[in-house]
Amino acid sequence: MGVAEDLADALARDTIEAAEALNDDNLIDQVAKQIGASSQTTQEAFLTAVRVRLAEKRARKFLEGRLNSALAASKRAKE
Repeated sequence: MGVAEDLADALARDTIEAAEALNDDNLIDQVAKQIGASSQTTQEAFLTAVRVRLAEKRARKFLEGRLNSALAASKRAKE
């Protein structure tokens, strides 16, 4: 990745963490607007990083749930 993408990804990671800690879903949009005022390219990289990270987080949660369900079913079957 280039410098802009690396910085945008790091900011995306920090912003997602802050949004979760503050329970503020609008924080990501607010940060994106601040970035966009100076650099549309960096804003696009930031929003892409946010979407990728949130999609990965949802997919991991789904996978964990499916795995836990399967393990619980297997455990019940053995009892």
